[in-house]
Amino acid sequence: MHSEGAIYEEAKREYLNPEKQEIALNSALTESEGYCKWTRLEEIIVFARRSGFDSLGLAFCVGLRKEAAEVAKILKGAGFEIESVACKTGSVPKEHLGIKEEQKVRPGNFEPMCNPICQAKLLNSAKTDLNILLGLCVGHDTLFLQHSKAPTTILAVKDRVLAHNPLGAIYAGFYFSKRLDAWKK
Repeated sequence: MHSEGAIYEEAKREYLNPEKQEIALNSALTESEGYCKWTRLEEIIVFARRSGFDSLGLAFCVGLRKEAAEVAKILKGAGFEIESVACKTGSVPKEHLGIKEEQKVRPGNFEPMCNPICQAKLLNSAKTDLNILLGLCVGHDTLFLQHSKAPTTILAVKDRVLAHNPLGAIYAGFYFSKRLDAWKK
């Protein structure tokens, strides 16, 4: 990394941008105050308050709709305005992407595609101050992040096998070692 001094200096200058400096500062203060004391949800609440964010967007997977309802209830109780949008919004058939019937999760049934671009655009239209991702699929989260105008954080990621705890594969490496070794080159 010693050969990349210009990149380090460029990054340091970015923190002088008032908006980025404010986010970095509020993040560091939230980290120090809640270190090993607060859950991720509590950290989001404190960070959002500290940053002066009033309107929060919640982009969630329909598979986590019960969890999303509970998160929205907690955030509303904490004094935030909540705009939420499910991944299947718009009910666009997967065929729009070129998915064939045999490639569906449930062949023979109507399956709407996940619509993270629309989720981001709807929250952009609502002018949310901070967006929160809850369980979007791999790739769908990428598209959301590319299209969101508001800063975005992640509350939870989807892992259908490990109860939405992808690090479980690392922590239980002895159990998953053969499975994970298959991915090593």
